[in-house]
Amino acid sequence: MTVPSKTYYVSSLHGSADFDGLTPQTPFLHQAQVSALSLQPGDKVLLERGSVFAGEVLHLKNCGDIAGAPIEIGAYGTGDALPCIAANGTGVWYQDYGTPLDFDGHVYRGEVSSAVLLYDVENIVLRDLEITNDAPFTDLESYCAADKMDRTGVAGVARDRGTLHSITLTGLFVHDVKGNVYNKHMNNGGIYMTALTPADEAKTGVARYDGVTVENCMVQQVSRWGIAVGYSYRHRDFAAKELAEDAFLKYGHENITLRGNYVVAAGGDAITPMYALRPLVEHNTADSCAVEMNDRYYKYPGKRQGKVAAAIWPWKCKDALLRYNDVADTKLNQDGMAYDADSGDGTVYEYNYSAYNEGGAMMFCLGEAVHSTYRHNVSYRDLGGVLSPSGNPDGLVEGNTFYMEPGVPLRRKRNHGKMKLVNNTVVPADSKED
Repeated sequence: MTVPSKTYYVSSLHGSADFDGLTPQTPFLHQAQVSALSLQPGDKVLLERGSVFAGEVLHLKNCGDIAGAPIEIGAYGTGDALPCIAANGTGVWYQDYGTPLDFDGHVYRGEVSSAVLLYDVENIVLRDLEITNDAPFTDLESYCAADKMDRTGVAGVARDRGTLHSITLTGLFVHDVKGNVYNKHMNNGGIYMTALTPADEAKTGVARYDGVTVENCMVQQVSRWGIAVGYSYRHRDFAAKELAEDAFLKYGHENITLRGNYVVAAGGDAITPMYALRPLVEHNTADSCAVEMNDRYYKYPGKRQGKVAAAIWPWKCKDALLRYNDVADTKLNQDGMAYDADSGDGTVYEYNYSAYNEGGAMMFCLGEAVHSTYRHNVSYRDLGGVLSPSGNPDGLVEGNTFYMEPGVPLRRKRNHGKMKLVNNTVVPADSKED
């Protein structure tokens, strides 16, 4: 027998802990009342516009079913102010990949504070919310401490339900998430989704995603990543240069779309799909990212690697397509580029724009990035050296237009690698604005 779906209402303005939450006139007061529910397919949770849930979190676990209607989390009421979930360091859970990561220095377990947590949740739409996870500033040493707790605006976790389907985040405003500067692969930053080792993989299957869409979200002032989808405990299955499609169908992610997002002032990287087959990254904007990848903040890296961050790039993906994106003013670090084909097979950048990025426009990163193409893009006054082949075997640079800042080389200095340049246009930019 089909259980009728329900709509629950939540309001910090008009709610009560004694209300049933089933009408706009009897809304819940706290997010904990929602987290305690057993949400069923087709259920909706609506937060009243203008509400601020300070020191509260929304944590959903083991709900949603691809065979039913989607669960929806959104807003109701009038006015322009989105309902705001402001965790302020609450909502602490323990993340453990269950295995060391691909680089020994990467932290793979520890406590995380998340304003919104989707843990083994599928067939869900999260829309029209303001989400923050701020921390009071005391001093710079505390802010950039190596053992500072990781914080996330929205955290997604796949673990004990095998393949998770159809997760959509749209119209979110995620900002002021003051987590750990260093821990790049914990659920740490604005929106971060991971796959962890299942308790019994033989029973539940490989933890992975099939169908994640993050679109039309704004992410601002977050201490590590802007938007990242898919770092996986199965990383050892993607160690080869040329990556077989079968590996992704078994162990990686499918149908990942990151579209129309705006990431500004991310501490590190802006937007990255990971371990994904044919991810689509389009119509995004990254502005002034990698702002914490410098000696002022990143002071105690230890074994975590150096100061490395770029804006929009894929990691260990096959046939990634990145198009119609716009990146400006990425801050200089060991990388600092707008775009980066990194350790993947068949990455294509086309019809993108970049300007004033301190590390340049495009990097083909090392020997495990193969069959990469950068075509029909425009680079305007990118700095530091516009192209970085960085030990790459076969990057193709075709049909692009480079507006060159005086004194900036087309090829970044001290970069040894191969790239083929075909039918590009180089235009010297004068001292005046064009």
